Amino acid sequence: MPNSCKIAVKQLQVGNFIRLPVSWKDHPFLFSSFKIRQQAQIELIKNLGIEHVFVILDRSDTAVLTPEDARSRKQPIVDSNLDKLSEDLRKQKAESIEAHKSLRRQLQKTEQHFDRSVAMIRSLMGKLRNRPLNAVNDGKELIHNICEQLLTSDKLVLHLMPDAKDDDGIYYHSLNVSVLSMLIAKELNWTRNEIELIGIGALFHDTGKLKVPTQILRKTSPLSQAEQNFVSQHPMMGVDLLKLADNFPSEALPVILNHHEFLDGSGSPKGLKEAQIDKLSQLVAAVNTYDNLCHSDNNRKARTPYSALGYLYKHYQTQLNPQMVGRMVKMLGIYPPGSIVELSSGQYAMVMSVNMSQLLLPRILVYDALVPKEQAPIIELAQEGITIVRCLPPAGLPEKVFKYLNPRERVSYYFGTDS
Repeated sequence: MPNSCKIAVKQLQVGNFIRLPVSWKDHPFLFSSFKIRQQAQIELIKNLGIEHVFVILDRSDTAVLTPEDARSRKQPIVDSNLDKLSEDLRKQKAESIEAHKSLRRQLQKTEQHFDRSVAMIRSLMGKLRNRPLNAVNDGKELIHNICEQLLTSDKLVLHLMPDAKDDDGIYYHSLNVSVLSMLIAKELNWTRNEIELIGIGALFHDTGKLKVPTQILRKTSPLSQAEQNFVSQHPMMGVDLLKLADNFPSEALPVILNHHEFLDGSGSPKGLKEAQIDKLSQLVAAVNTYDNLCHSDNNRKARTPYSALGYLYKHYQTQLNPQMVGRMVKMLGIYPPGSIVELSSGQYAMVMSVNMSQLLLPRILVYDALVPKEQAPIIELAQEGITIVRCLPPAGLPEKVFKYLNPRERVSYYFGTDS
C-alpha cells in the first residue's frame, strides 16, 4: 500500500502527489489522484471548499510542508485567472469524458465483431468432421471479410478483447493467431492472396487437436512422455482432417503441418530446417509461439504480452524468423494491449489498444479509486501529456488495483478502426 497521510490543503506544495476526498464529478480535474504540477492547481483545490487532502508520500517529488512552514511561507503569486483555468479544466474534462465514451463504443463494437468471429469458428470446428466442405467455406468467408477490412481501412487499431470463456480457448487461440498473422503479413507487404492463405492456414492450424482426447488437453499436471508425443502429432492429424475437404487451399496445408517447426531443426513433428519451411509457416510459427507464451500450460505460467515479446526476441533467435519477430514487436508496440503499466502521474493502468500509427502512445484504462470501475477513464496518452514509466507484472499490483483493472488471463486481440 502507498504510504499516505492526511494534511491540510494549506500545507500542499508543487510536487506533492495527492488524492482528493471528493467525488470525481465534484472537481475540475481529470483524475481524483494526481501530482501537482503548478501552484494554480493548489489554488483550485482551495476553491473546492475542502480543508484536507491525502498525500501519497512515495509518489511525491517534494515533502509535505509542516503546519509551521505553511503558516510562515510567503503566499505564492499565481499569475493566472483561476476562474478561467477552472472553466478550461472542466471543459477539457467534459471533452475527455465524451472521448472516453466514444472509445468505449469503439471497443464494444470491436468486441461484437470479435464475438461473432469466435462463434463462427466454434461452429465451423463443429462441422469439420461431418461437413468439412461447409466448415472450410465458412472459414474462407470469415478470412475474406477480415482481409477486406484490413486492406481497405485506414487508422487500424488493435484492441484488447475479453477473457476466453471456459472451453473456448482453442477458438480464441485460432482467431488470435490468424488475425495477428494477417496483420503482420500486411505489414510485410505480402499480396492479398498470401494474406488470405496465411489467414485460413492459421485459422485451422490447431484442428488436429480435435483428435486429441479432451482429458489430455485439459490435464493440469505435466503430460507423460507418451501423452506429449501424441499431442506433438496434432499437425499431421490436422492435415489428415483437412484433406477430407478438397476445397481447402493446398498452399495453406504446410501451415497446418509446420506451425511447430523451427529454423534450427529443433521443432516438430519432422524437425525441418529453415530451407524446408515456407514463409507462411515461418510466420505462423512465430505468432503461435508468442500467443502460447501469453497463456499458461501444464508446465509454466502465462507471461504478460510485454514479457512474452521480450522473451521471444531474446530466446528464439535461432528458431524463429528474426525479420518476422521484429515486425511483430514493432506492430504490437513497446506496450502491447494487455500490458499493465505505471504512468508518469504515478497511477496504474492497463493498455487497452494500440493505434498502428502511434505505437508509443497507446490507449489505457486508468485505475482511480474514486471513479466507479464501469466509468474508469480510457485515456489517450497522446492527448493527456502522460507517459508510461514501466511495465509491471499483474501479480505485483495491490489487490484492489488488480480487481479494478482485471488483467486478462488469456490475452486476445482484434482490430477496429478509428472513427
